Amino acid sequence: MNKLVKIAFVFLVSITSIQAQNSQKAKALLDEVSAKVKSYENIVIDFKYALNNQKENINQESKGNVALQGNLYNLNFMGVTKIFDGKKVYTIVPEDEEISISKYDENDKDAVTPNKMLTFFNSGYKYNWDILQNIKGRKIQYVKLNPISSKDQRKEILIGVDVQTKNIYNLIEIGKNGTRTTLTVNSFKTNQPLSKNHFTFAESKYPNYYINRLD
Repeated sequence: MNKLVKIAFVFLVSITSIQAQNSQKAKALLDEVSAKVKSYENIVIDFKYALNNQKENINQESKGNVALQGNLYNLNFMGVTKIFDGKKVYTIVPEDEEISISKYDENDKDAVTPNKMLTFFNSGYKYNWDILQNIKGRKIQYVKLNPISSKDQRKEILIGVDVQTKNIYNLIEIGKNGTRTTLTVNSFKTNQPLSKNHFTFAESKYPNYYINRLD
């Protein structure tokens, strides 16, 4: 092995080692985020959602809020309320005066639900340590995720973590088709005094609604 080949070999080994360390560091940070989420009795989040696709000239923004308690959730987004009481999902659409009731399929691992928003990254991705940004006086460390499955329509996902609180600040998904969606947390409150019925659907509140029972 000549000197030039040796140098190149050492360089490649060093790069591989650094990448492995960065991957471990990124996963460790997300593990901290997951542990923090699990330590709360409940979480209430106000968020902003933006969807952009320059090629298709699409720019959409909306706000929403969600309350999470274990697997239970109460989500208000784009004029629609979704409640999961542990057994069924209730989708309430005031504009159409319609309610859909469906059974929750715990075996559907691909189902996108609000309670997965803070833990979806635990498996199925390659992890990379990304940039550190100062946003309004807060240090936000980004971790880049690349889906392992080739069927995943997302090219990459960036998770911004508040270095001090270890809570998620934002999520940026970049699709293979160029679509970029950004969810930014405006407020993150924990252990709130929620009512006992916060995750319960009361049919009596919607006397004139059409109810579509899918269960």
